[in-house]
Amino acid sequence: MGILHGGWLVAKILKREGVEVVFTLSGGHVAGIYDGCLREGIRVVDTRHEQAAVHAAEGWARVTRKPGVALLTGGPGVTDGITGVANAYLAGSPVLVIGMLSGKPGPAFLEMPMDILANFADTDESFDPGEPANYRYQGRTAPDPAMVEQAVALLSKAQRPVIMAGTAVWWCDAAEPLRQLAERLNAPVYLNGAGRGCLPPTHPLFFSHSRRKALEGSDTILAIGTRMDFRLNHGQPPLIPAEANVIWLDMAAEDVGVNRGAQAALVGDVGLSMGQLTKGAQQLVAGEWLEYIREQERKGYERDSAALNSDAVPIHPMRFCREIRDFIDEDTTVVGDGGDIVSYAGRVINVSKPGYWLDAGPMGTLGTGTGFAMAAQLARPGQRVLMVYGDGSFGLNGMEFESMVRQKLPIVAIIGNDGAWGQIKHPQKAIIGHTTAAELTPGIRYDKVVEALGGYGELVERAEDIRPALERAFASGLPACVNVLIDPDKPYSRSTNVAV
Repeated sequence: MGILHGGWLVAKILKREGVEVVFTLSGGHVAGIYDGCLREGIRVVDTRHEQAAVHAAEGWARVTRKPGVALLTGGPGVTDGITGVANAYLAGSPVLVIGMLSGKPGPAFLEMPMDILANFADTDESFDPGEPANYRYQGRTAPDPAMVEQAVALLSKAQRPVIMAGTAVWWCDAAEPLRQLAERLNAPVYLNGAGRGCLPPTHPLFFSHSRRKALEGSDTILAIGTRMDFRLNHGQPPLIPAEANVIWLDMAAEDVGVNRGAQAALVGDVGLSMGQLTKGAQQLVAGEWLEYIREQERKGYERDSAALNSDAVPIHPMRFCREIRDFIDEDTTVVGDGGDIVSYAGRVINVSKPGYWLDAGPMGTLGTGTGFAMAAQLARPGQRVLMVYGDGSFGLNGMEFESMVRQKLPIVAIIGNDGAWGQIKHPQKAIIGHTTAAELTPGIRYDKVVEALGGYGELVERAEDIRPALERAFASGLPACVNVLIDPDKPYSRSTNVAV
């Protein structure tokens, strides 16, 4: 290869690793890598804040199952990106900040001094590690056979099984093993995190409105790549029965048994684990338990019916989300960035394919949406990317609409604008009778902000105008903001301690 500078050598290794795009905010320390990327045909996407660059790298990992790469300049460039690294860490997303592909994914930080990147090396005399297969194990890890036998024994006694499937199902590309296991057990399936879409909403064992009743009544819970955190009442009664058997499948041993013990733990690739359970378990018949779940699901939809069909002004958040649900197709990537509005969206909107729902994950970081959406649009050119946005979240990385305009990424954001940090405001009022630092200016024209940055914008005040506005926004071919004024007095109910 001859004499190359350090930045070019970095880019050559990135190219060898299959990296197609890197995310960054312009910085002199990493300029050599920029030059190398251009020479190697790697696209350089620059943002307006390093946090957004790392979020975009995580978004790339989430939609492609390949490591996302962020290039951060020294000093404040690195510190600005730390929130993105923390979010990727808790979500288990492989991100390289200048991940790992075996075992449990996660972010890695690689520091490269400027003199190394700027100076030259004779590649004919330098060590070449070769192709990635030469230096990194890429096989899948199977669970302990004894644990599989223990889990199969528990399933043989199960009368009321429930499957909770989460993010690890996506990372292990295990949608098909999930379907096969669910059908072998005739168990209702509930999805969260990146697990959404791993069983299509048309499948007869897919459920979403009966989760509380299912978990409270279960005798056997299969927790597959999901955390027993606040979303599942930390694995404790009354949501999770004390006497229920928990069969826990996850990619890393340290994630099993957190907050709630497990009667059987299968550590390794969850697709392999589910496949072995399906092979070992007996076929369970659909009986009274599944009939009960279907009845609870029907009642759940009935309880939501009035809100879903409300014509009220300001717009009810449930009607807001129903209009989105009815608008999207199976190839639309939905990105959630907000508090209450994303909880409502998760309750109403279902996606049909794995990897087509992106939210912040366990850390709940606001501001992830623009980066995630940019990555999704880059990975899926020609497909729609729709960001469901809170007005509070817009304030964190809303300037990235200018990045979208420059990069020609026609992402559409729809804002549920309630003029508040709703997830904070409503509990404050309920508990202490007043709010502090939880109000925003009502009716801010975020659509005008996006227009000023070179995009398309519309303000919507009536429910029946949401769909036509979305159609015009996508037809514009520009990054767009549909700014919808929703009822500020409709908090998302969390009385069950279960949030989506």
